[in-house]
Amino acid sequence: MPKFRLDGKKALVTGAARGLGRAIADALAESGATVYGTSRDAASARQISERYGTPSFPFDITRTKDIPGFAESLMQESGGIDLLVNNAGVNVPKPALELTADDWDAVFDTNLKGSFFLTTAIAQHWIDRGIPGAIVNVASQAGIVGIEERAAYGTSKAGLIHLTKILALEWAPAGIRVNAVAPTFVRTELTASTLNRPEWAAELLSRIPIGRFGEPGDIGGAIAFLLSDAASMITGHTLAIDGGYTIR
Repeated sequence: MPKFRLDGKKALVTGAARGLGRAIADALAESGATVYGTSRDAASARQISERYGTPSFPFDITRTKDIPGFAESLMQESGGIDLLVNNAGVNVPKPALELTADDWDAVFDTNLKGSFFLTTAIAQHWIDRGIPGAIVNVASQAGIVGIEERAAYGTSKAGLIHLTKILALEWAPAGIRVNAVAPTFVRTELTASTLNRPEWAAELLSRIPIGRFGEPGDIGGAIAFLLSDAASMITGHTLAIDGGYTIR
């Protein structure tokens, strides 16, 4: 079914070195896209480059002053990308009363601020050149429902979900689609500190009707679909990939 393929497309996935980001990048590559990925760490960026056969892009999304230069370099190196996945994210899982200002800034600078300014830099290139790009923001079920120890993380992801709607609305006339996914707890390095606590993990699992935590591969296919022509009538939408967690 050609509309579900990404052949001939070039995609940028932020935070593509491991876990969820790598699974997303793999899914896009398997769908036919040429994948470019970022990592804050130069060694990890080289591994991404070797995995997908594209140039290495060590890049820290929180360094907003560097984003315009990065976007320009990416466009020149790639010949112009068509797809963007804002996957880079961090979490500081603490009770609200223990969160510091530095914790809050660390989460928001990556999950919301950095993603916003990278997205606008890429979109500006598309609008200037008449390219109908597609974007998927990796949000979280924590941006839809309240979850303990997620005051900063959940609020940043709720912001990302609402930002998805606003950008979709503003950029629809330019043919740019903007969607989001909201995964449940997925077994990655980011969630290890939570899922390795047996009692807490059991409590969280009891809230997922489908009866299991997510795996990185569960997310990649949904993102590939949202980026494909098969989803050409979908924009401003957040797809919950949560095993039913947010049903209640």
